[in-house]
Amino acid sequence: MLRSHLRRLATDSLAGAPVFPGGARTSVLRALGVHAGPGTILRSRCRFVGTDVSFGADCWVNTAVTFDASAPVAIADRVTIGPEVMIITSSHELGDSHQRARARRLAPVRIGSGCWLGARVTVLPGVTIGSGCMIAAGSVVASDCAADGLYAGVPARRIRDL
Repeated sequence: MLRSHLRRLATDSLAGAPVFPGGARTSVLRALGVHAGPGTILRSRCRFVGTDVSFGADCWVNTAVTFDASAPVAIADRVTIGPEVMIITSSHELGDSHQRARARRLAPVRIGSGCWLGARVTVLPGVTIGSGCMIAAGSVVASDCAADGLYAGVPARRIRDL
């Protein structure tokens, strides 16, 4: 328990601090168990709930991104993630009116090569985003996205082919 708290303190506070340049931050996160391929840069104030996150090569992660890695988060090569994006892998079973949030439910998230997630996108548990997708700013991705599409809205829907 203490070890996981210390790792979380290191990933969120130390590695997330703006004083580290992106390359140094990525190296610290690698040492703490986050897999990041060559050329991947993570900006400051990113938050990791768990370290079961893998980034392919040449990814760009902007500031203040939240990774709920209670289940695996797999991000392929050349993915760009805008500021304040939330990638969530945990939720709860829906209960009765006495207590709506019941048992915890975990589901992995996968993001394909070449994707671009705009500012403040939210990706919900169990979603796979196909390669080459663009997710418009502010969208909530609640279901899988087929490759090479522009998705937007709440919930996100395919707007057009790319």
